[in-house]
Amino acid sequence: MKRVTLFAGHYGSGKTNIAVNYALYLHSLGNEVKIADLDIVNPYFRTKDSAEELSAAGIELISPAYANSNVDLPALPQEVYGLVQNEKICAIMDIGGDERGALALGRYRDYILKENNYEMVFVANFYRPLTRTAEEAIEVMREIEAAGGIKFTAIVNNSNVGAETQAEDVKATFVQTKRLSELTGLPLLFTSVRADLACEFDGEILPLKLQKKLID
Repeated sequence: MKRVTLFAGHYGSGKTNIAVNYALYLHSLGNEVKIADLDIVNPYFRTKDSAEELSAAGIELISPAYANSNVDLPALPQEVYGLVQNEKICAIMDIGGDERGALALGRYRDYILKENNYEMVFVANFYRPLTRTAEEAIEVMREIEAAGGIKFTAIVNNSNVGAETQAEDVKATFVQTKRLSELTGLPLLFTSVRADLACEFDGEILPLKLQKKLID
């Protein structure tokens, strides 16, 4: 486990859902955890949607002042700098989708690279239109890396079709996940599935809850 974990991926990959659940998981292990929402592009699925749950768990959420409002300005709070500089906490960062969203990461790149205690995770969903194959996923990865200035270090398989996802849907993507890992040389950090499906898998599985907006 690295001190700073950054989740990035294509729009609709589920990176926000992963970031929230991973923060809750790390907190359950006894770590002091803070999570930052750096998504200044997509106002719909936001880490702030889980603000009450995070607060109840004792996890501080840092998000743009206008998140979940009718105003969506490309402004990030100063507290994010403290997040990447405070080496005593576990920091989770939800990066905006694709290369446009990753531009915000550039503001904190130097701090993250200097400490060199981070995991830059590509969240793959092979059911999304532009990442149906490992090769297509790599194109998105390279665009995000170029915009944010940090190379990916690991992969998460979060392939799903929303609330209708079954175990077979996830298992059907294992071939592409393995190919993505082989082509990039990056390890698979974990595969995430809905909690009620976890019993149908072996290996490193992270059961997760769906955000309210996704359930609705």
